[in-house]
Amino acid sequence: MPFPGVPLVLLAAVALAALAAPAAAQDKAKQPVFSTGTDVVNVTLTVRDAQGRLISDLKQDEFVVQEDGRPQVVQVFARAVEPGHNDTLALDLGLLLDTSESMIKMLKLSQEAAVRFLESIPRARDLITIFFDEDIRLSRYDSENQQGLIERIETIKGGGWTALYDAIAVYLARVQDANGRKVLVLFTDGEDSRSAIGLGDLLQAIRSSAVTIYPIGIMGGFPSGSTRLLQSRAFLQQIADITGGQLFTPSTSKDLGLIYQKILDELSAQYVIGFVSDNPRQDGRFRKLRVDVRRDGLKVRHRTGYFAPVPVASR
Repeated sequence: MPFPGVPLVLLAAVALAALAAPAAAQDKAKQPVFSTGTDVVNVTLTVRDAQGRLISDLKQDEFVVQEDGRPQVVQVFARAVEPGHNDTLALDLGLLLDTSESMIKMLKLSQEAAVRFLESIPRARDLITIFFDEDIRLSRYDSENQQGLIERIETIKGGGWTALYDAIAVYLARVQDANGRKVLVLFTDGEDSRSAIGLGDLLQAIRSSAVTIYPIGIMGGFPSGSTRLLQSRAFLQQIADITGGQLFTPSTSKDLGLIYQKILDELSAQYVIGFVSDNPRQDGRFRKLRVDVRRDGLKVRHRTGYFAPVPVASR
């Protein structure tokens, strides 16, 4: 499914420009083609009890799914704690590391955070890494050559403006067609100073995607209580909330172990449920999602909704 509400030309320009096409060639570059997807709307979610403990033993008939307030019939159900469901539960992981000027003071912590996370993650089907400042450098890795990525992270130098929004948009475009779970771990202070895509269009793209975002906010470079700090934290919290992820803000390297364990625990306890919407209109409008469970005292976290498809002629 394309990104309704986000001009494809803009998203194409972001992806192409960020990944190094010369300026003269950008005008001639082809607009990326996004598949229309299927009729099934898949939702990745996490369930916790009142004490914050993960609940991983729920059954399909215990979930109640609503789209714009109307009940939907769950037709796809998979639990990460169970084997099988390879396509539904397959994990595609994105790692975005901010190396811009504003991160220089905290770059060592950010590098350590990224390395320790890579050493902890489960085997992923696909691992995309993006290092970004005013330029964006994208690479694909797998579990077999992960050591090369660790060495690259440990030696990277910081500097330059920050194309944070563009980096996120590039990642979203790269995983748009993938099935399964898509998880983005973002190491940044949350500031942007040099992106082609605006905040509004980026948020539209995020709402259109099925990516769960876990920002790890490296915020120590801001004065305490400053407007910059509050705005950056608010942005990172917003994208976590939209996608059903969670924001973490480590102060020192001692905080990292617990953060990684929380993310890993969530990945191992997630559910994926899917339904075919009872609304056949291809109007490109945002549809709100709500998932509840029939057990008392449980809280479900998931993306807030999705955009309906649009007719082929209007894409």
